[in-house]
Amino acid sequence: MSNSSSFNEFLLLPFADTWELQLLHFSLFLGIYLAALLGNGLIITAVACDHRLHTPMYFFLLNLSLLDLGSISTTVPKSMANSLWDTRAISYSGCAAQIFFLFFLSLAEFYLLTVMAYDRFVAICRPLHYGTLMGSRTCVKMAAAAWASGFLYAVLHTANTFSIPLCQGNTVVQFFCEIPQILKLSCSDAYLREVGLLVVGACLSLGCFVFIVLSYVQIFTAVLRIPSEQGQHKAFSMCLPHLAVVSLFVSTGIFAYLKPPSLSSPALDLVVAVLYSVVPPTLNPLIYSMRNKELKEALRKLIQWAQSQH
Repeated sequence: MSNSSSFNEFLLLPFADTWELQLLHFSLFLGIYLAALLGNGLIITAVACDHRLHTPMYFFLLNLSLLDLGSISTTVPKSMANSLWDTRAISYSGCAAQIFFLFFLSLAEFYLLTVMAYDRFVAICRPLHYGTLMGSRTCVKMAAAAWASGFLYAVLHTANTFSIPLCQGNTVVQFFCEIPQILKLSCSDAYLREVGLLVVGACLSLGCFVFIVLSYVQIFTAVLRIPSEQGQHKAFSMCLPHLAVVSLFVSTGIFAYLKPPSLSSPALDLVVAVLYSVVPPTLNPLIYSMRNKELKEALRKLIQWAQSQH
């Protein structure tokens, strides 16, 4: 195959080679996908319907849930369908769409998590300035900037990746189309340009991550000054899981895209891909709603209303 235009589909990595294991993979992914749909869907509905939740924190949470729904819908349904129909194929345009949407939604989510850390920092460390620093117009601009930067970066990466000649076959060693796996199929030095872009992206992501960590250090310092032990516990129980998921998201994402080829193996690549593309969208609704009384109350009212309609 001389270049990428000589074939019209890619072959994805199957999760298993027997029908029983494929069915198990389908069932497992279906459970995860439905949990992510339910969790994120409930948050979106609760925030949209309850006027008491029309605050910056919940506005960002609604955006996060939308991004999570989009990112898990980009990879998981196609993998489930392939297992169910015992196929590995994904069309050329489908592969490009997966790369574009996963990059777009994941980057936008990461920038949004940075904004959310700043929102919590202002709320806890600068409460008197919260109203002026986090006005509704400012919040909309911040969310729009996160979505727009993710979109622009995804266009750049997708166009760059699919302009590279591919001559190492069309087998992608992953359960969805992923840039590092596509670059392995290239046969020219042109792929170095995309590697350079990925390095720049990783540096930006690390910068955001440092900002998130520093914000939380300031938050924890302020929280430790709270005389109430219950207040400290509440703040830590909300912030630490958030920080854990952000750390998992960043470390596995950067590892997947920048690890040296010597560290690559199908099993390791698969685990890392699941950790950055499937786990965060499923865990985020749990983390943000478990310790949140206002959100729990809104969800309870929503469920009661739904039951009363029947």
